[in-house]
Formats: sequence, structure tokens, C-alpha cells
Amino acid sequence: MSDTEVNPSPSRMPNWVWKAVAVFWLGYLVAIRADLFVGKLYTLLLLLLVSLFLSLAVEPGVNRLAKRGWRRGTATVVILLGVMLAFIVFVVAIGALVGQQIADLLGDSETYVNRFVNFANHNFGTHIDPTQVLDEIQRPDGAVQKFIRSQRGRVVDLSVAALGLLVQALSVALFTFYLVADGPKLRRAICSRLRPERQRTVLSTWEIAIDKTGGYLYSRALLSGLSALSHWVILQALGTKAPVALALWVGVVSQFLPVVGTYLAGALPVLVAFIDSPMKALILLVFVVLYQQIENYLLLPRITARTMDLHPAVAFGAAIAGGAVLGPVGAVLAIPGAAMVQALLIDAGTRHEVIDSHLVRMPQRRRRAERRAARAQHPTASGNGDS
Repeated sequence: MSDTEVNPSPSRMPNWVWKAVAVFWLGYLVAIRADLFVGKLYTLLLLLLVSLFLSLAVEPGVNRLAKRGWRRGTATVVILLGVMLAFIVFVVAIGALVGQQIADLLGDSETYVNRFVNFANHNFGTHIDPTQVLDEIQRPDGAVQKFIRSQRGRVVDLSVAALGLLVQALSVALFTFYLVADGPKLRRAICSRLRPERQRTVLSTWEIAIDKTGGYLYSRALLSGLSALSHWVILQALGTKAPVALALWVGVVSQFLPVVGTYLAGALPVLVAFIDSPMKALILLVFVVLYQQIENYLLLPRITARTMDLHPAVAFGAAIAGGAVLGPVGAVLAIPGAAMVQALLIDAGTRHEVIDSHLVRMPQRRRRAERRAARAQHPTASGNGDS
């Protein structure tokens, strides 16, 4: 080392430290502003996400009508009106059921209280006086009457919330209409900015998204119909009130609300049956549990494998993750999203021959099914191999 070279002072801070500190605080401020920005626009972003999901779901139907000579705008309006009508019928049926049950409870509370107390005393060895329970319910300064009076003031809040939901539903319908009716124009505008190979990637991804979202809705609609029909039969046989409305509730909620939907779907009909007869409620509860086992281990794997090709464990994990991020809406949208990501990952990678090992051996029927699926995806390659 020459005498003219000067060693850096140990007390001087290196320049990269100041740059790192500046980058850290700049990133921190950007993260805070981004969080505030996303928080302000959370509702709008969620509405756009739901609209995108619905547009992917209804586009196959719109395309079929367009091939028959319909204008895309007219076809989109017809399909969206059909979806909205089905939703309104479901809400009205469940609302009428709940209102009727509340009216029955209030109008004949003495009979229901006596029946419930006698059931508890007989089966659980309690010694409850039905008269005291009725007096407590009807006492003006009792807890029950205080609760009823406190809920009357929430009518205005519920009305405002219902109006807000109506505005959001109309916004979703409007966004969905434009995404579907102007779908080809939107895709053309996006692809015009990309190179041909990028255009193929974008259009292939878009097609996979439509296919997986449609497969999800088809499988859920099929399972919902089977569930509603099965539960309608048992509800009709037990003589439960409003069997059609309860069957619709079970079919829709159990299939379109992941994770907790199964429990919510079975709770309402069991509660309605319990008000009428505890024995009917017990029979219905056993049927609900048995049907869920049949659906989970027999129906769901077969239907899902043909429509979405998504493992139940992956669907369950995606629903939990989506619910943690975006709530119930995220739980619903996460399943077709996971199917789309899985399809993209499969198409992106190269598949090789698997070596023989006891760890990878599958039943003979499963291997034949996989070979048929591979030939269906690559018919040219299989044809060349056979010749």
C-alpha cells in the first residue's frame, strides 16, 4: 500500500447505508399511502372483482346466443335478468319462510314453550316450570321484551343497509354487462398492444378463466339441484313446513357458501323442524349428516373432476385463504381462481415420464382415466404414436 492512499475513517458512515435508509423510509411511506388508497377503494375493487367473476360465468351463454344471431348486448341483458330473477325468487322464498316462522312463534308462543320445556324435562331430567318461562317472556321489563324493543330502533339502519346492498348489486350488474357485451372489443384493445406470442398467452389465459369459472358454476348448480331435491323429499316426508323454501335454502347455501355453508344450510331446516317436533328435527339432522358424507365422498369428487379437475383439499384451502382475505365473497371466488391457477401451472410446465415406484402407483382405473384425458388433450400426438 502506498503512502498516499488514505484509509477510510472508521467513524464515517458508508454511503450505501444512507441509500438503504432512504429506500426503507420511501417504501414505508409508499406502503402507507397504498394501504390508505386500497382502503378507500376497497368496496369498488371488490365490486369489480365480483363483476369479473360473473362476466366470466355468463359469457359462455352469451356466446351461444350470439352464434344464433342475437346481439351481444341483448343476450347479456337476458341472461343477467334470468340470474337476478332466480336470486330474487330465492330471497323472497327464504324471507317469507322466516317471516312466517316468526309470526307463528309470536302467535302461538305458549304451545311452543310448553312443548320445548316438556321435551327438555323428559329427556334431560330438568324440572322447569313452563308457566315461569312464559311469564318471563311476556313480562314488560323482562330481558325478552327489552330485546324486542331495542331491535325496533334498528329498522332504519337495516333499511339503509338494504338500500346500500341494492345500489351495489346494480353496480355489479352494470359492470358485468359492459365486461360481457363489450368483451371482444376489450380483448381486441388489450391484444393490439401486445406481440403475437403475448396475444396467444393472454387469450389462452382468458379462455381458461372462462372454462374454469363456468365449470365451477356448473358443478355447484348440479350439486345444488341434487341437494335441494334430496332434502325436499325428506322434508316432504316429515311434513315440515315450507319444504320447497327449506330445500332451496339447503341447496344454495351448502354449495355456494364454502366452508361454513354446510352448517348454515342444515341449521335452518333442523330449527324449523325442532319447533314443530324434536323427533322430526333429530331425523332430519341424521339425514343431513348422512347426505353430506355421500356428497363429499361420492358425488363431489366425480362431478368436480369432470368440470374443474380441482382436488377437494385444494378447494378447501383456497376457500379458507379467500375468506381470510376478502370475507365470504373471497371464499366463493377463490375456488374458480384456484382452478384457473392450477390449469395455468399445468400448461406452463413440461411433463415427463414418471419412473416406476410403489410411491407413485395408482389403481388401474385411475391410470386408464389419465391416459384417456391425455389423449383427449393431445389427439394428434397419440395418433402419431399409434401409427
